[in-house]
Amino acid sequence: MNIFVILIGLFVALAVLIPLLEKYQSKMGLDGATKYSKYIWPLVMVSLVIQLIYVLMY
Repeated sequence: MNIFVILIGLFVALAVLIPLLEKYQSKMGLDGATKYSKYIWPLVMVSLVIQLIYVLMY
């Protein structure tokens, strides 16, 4: 049952995000993308640590 909720949530997010990304893609440009790219790896590492803690506790 949980997998269906996750899949529905992903499809809804894609249905909302794809039109928004297409609309604002030209305004963002390369400068905006490089500005946000420096936050990607720290966020990935934090999420991996949180997942590891969650798996170890349950």
